[in-house]
Amino acid sequence: MVNWIWLFFIVAGFVVAAFQGRIELVTEAVFDGAKSGVTVCFGLISIMVFWLGIMRIAEDAGLLQKLAKLLSPVVRALFPSVPKNHPALGYIMSNMSANILGLGNAATPMGIKAMQELQLLNKHKDIASPAMCTLLALNTASITLIPTRLIAIRMNYNSANPAEIVGTTLIATFISTLAAIMVDRWYRKRSTPPGQGKG
Repeated sequence: MVNWIWLFFIVAGFVVAAFQGRIELVTEAVFDGAKSGVTVCFGLISIMVFWLGIMRIAEDAGLLQKLAKLLSPVVRALFPSVPKNHPALGYIMSNMSANILGLGNAATPMGIKAMQELQLLNKHKDIASPAMCTLLALNTASITLIPTRLIAIRMNYNSANPAEIVGTTLIATFISTLAAIMVDRWYRKRSTPPGQGKG
């Protein structure tokens, strides 16, 4: 669906520019967009490499394991249907830890592995289990302490204080995470398929 929306915008832009006799504006916009994209990517690569390195140091120092232990009671409460020592819980905690530290790229592989493990527990393979829906909601609206990508983009555009968004980002992501959990719980009570359980 998203592909069709983008296709519509691109075709509409060409059509409007052609009708106005300003097709060169489309060409300029394409080249300017490509230039900006490359510039932003290089900035993001540098900051992501830095933070991924920091995360590796944190992992080797045991910080992620400690953070995962702190998250353990929360994860158990959010995913009651997942057995206590199941590998899915470890992947979920790693995913949440990476998201909290603003490392979405590092969180993605853990989220995928968690989904694969949750699918093994899923009795109805053609329907997402409640636990899978909860993970998706948390992954999308995760609390973020350090918004690395946003800081990198602000640095690319010469912001006077790229890190000033940390406080507002923390508040916004806390609210979004709380809202995601509330909506998830509401839908669980309202539409859990028969035999699926509430975990």
